[in-house]
Amino acid sequence: MDRFALQALVPLVCIFAAVVRAEDPYRYFTWNVTYGTISPLGIPQQGILINGQFPGPNINSTTNNNLVINVYNNLDEPFLLSWSGIQQRKNSWQDGMPGTQCPIQPGKNYTYHFQVKDQIGSYFYFPSTAMHKAAGAFGGLRVNSRLLIPVPFDDPADDYTVLIGDWYSENHNVLKKNLDSGKLLGKPDGVLINGKSGKGDDKDEALFTMEAGKTYRYRICNVGIKTSLNFRIQEHNMKLVEMEGSHTVQNVYSSLDLHVGQCASVLVTADQTPKGYYMEATTRLTKYVLTATGLIQYAKSKAPPSPALPEAPVGWAWSLNQFRSFRWNLTASAARPNPQGSYHYGGINITRTIKIVSSSGTLDGKLRYAINGASFVHPTTPLKLAEYYGVASKVFKYDTIGDEAPSTKTITIEPVVVNATHRNFIEIIFQNTEKSVQSWHLDGYAFFAVGMGGGTWEPKFRKNYNLLDAVSRHTIQVYPKSWSAVLLSMDNAGMWNLRSEIWERQYLGQQLYISVLSPARSLRDEYNIPENTELCGVVKNLPKPPPYT
Repeated sequence: MDRFALQALVPLVCIFAAVVRAEDPYRYFTWNVTYGTISPLGIPQQGILINGQFPGPNINSTTNNNLVINVYNNLDEPFLLSWSGIQQRKNSWQDGMPGTQCPIQPGKNYTYHFQVKDQIGSYFYFPSTAMHKAAGAFGGLRVNSRLLIPVPFDDPADDYTVLIGDWYSENHNVLKKNLDSGKLLGKPDGVLINGKSGKGDDKDEALFTMEAGKTYRYRICNVGIKTSLNFRIQEHNMKLVEMEGSHTVQNVYSSLDLHVGQCASVLVTADQTPKGYYMEATTRLTKYVLTATGLIQYAKSKAPPSPALPEAPVGWAWSLNQFRSFRWNLTASAARPNPQGSYHYGGINITRTIKIVSSSGTLDGKLRYAINGASFVHPTTPLKLAEYYGVASKVFKYDTIGDEAPSTKTITIEPVVVNATHRNFIEIIFQNTEKSVQSWHLDGYAFFAVGMGGGTWEPKFRKNYNLLDAVSRHTIQVYPKSWSAVLLSMDNAGMWNLRSEIWERQYLGQQLYISVLSPARSLRDEYNIPENTELCGVVKNLPKPPPYT
């Protein structure tokens, strides 16, 4: 090659090398967490705001973006944020749960840095400490598909986030005190849509606008703390297109049940007479009925909505049948966070079955909830830190509960950590022996919701599992006196929280952590502890272990 050809080639090589080394885009946020007076039900109360907002600001990101979120805690108590459904690949350090991270102390800040790796979909963030979720500090988090990856529907005219949830008008500290004293939270005082009940001064204020003939995407999440909700839009159908990070078969629904912690995306076409229409969120599977409304106004029309509101469905059989209609869209191009080939999950051998059986009891005259006979309590040292620093034995014991509930009804109180073998494919059965609906969530993973039914689960029910196109998701409901089954590959090393999304149950012990250790202690499987990690408890003054390589 002559000198001139070589000179021409060098810049091209440099450009190619730069492209190869280029990082995915970064998005930066600075959030100030403060108290503030809010009146979502017309009664002034203390809320928790982010940058003065209730609900908090939406995060709009794209697959593989790096999110850098600097959180300043201006409260008078410790605080943490967690990211529901964001899988934090190899990075439970940023999960924001008390079992993985020391809380942000009053007057201090912590910078979260994580990548929404190989994900798309609709999620939300929330405060994971105490009863802060009952005061606010939650918001929407969307992950859009990269432009090079087509989605199975045309671009909508706009993309709207709808946060629905039950609400209590009492101060979150009062709610916490009630739980600490052995009481239950009782009936919520109302339901909110994006922080509004639709029954006060805001009832005529449009939350969203649609132009006639255009189609819009609505991302709906149940961010409440106790109650399943039904969502519907007056005189409009909803085409389901995505659920907790998975494109779905595009069935059309007049209403959707969303259980606590669940999210779904629907397409709504403005194909009705131009005027106002109500969104509705109504409590489901409860003896009480509470409803919130939010106004959608057609552009160029000031005509009010009809006062006649469609009623919510009745009974849990309707909801079960709707669940069975949900299917994963196997033909859609999308980021898939599960291991390569796991969309053929029906052909993978199950290596372990864990039965999660909920129970309750009283200890020292106070109510506790449990999983397989153990009620979780957080130690002063986060479990992940104790494990990483090699002092786990001073903080907790592994596998203090079995894969099935014990025959005795005795409840123990302890930090519960279940060991899981890295890359094993397991089955989890959630068994509900009670008369109320339950909702369960697993951090760090998406699982295949393959089946549910009434009564007590038996191995013979496996023959009725959906082993082809069950939706890959991270939250699953369990109906009264019923069971739900999920399958997943334990491929994401770290310490991950499995919890009831019914917050009084979670707070009073119905949660545990699953430790997935990589035998290789390699960066291929798990990231090193971040440099800015705050240390507390028994690890506070210990030397840092050798890094993974």
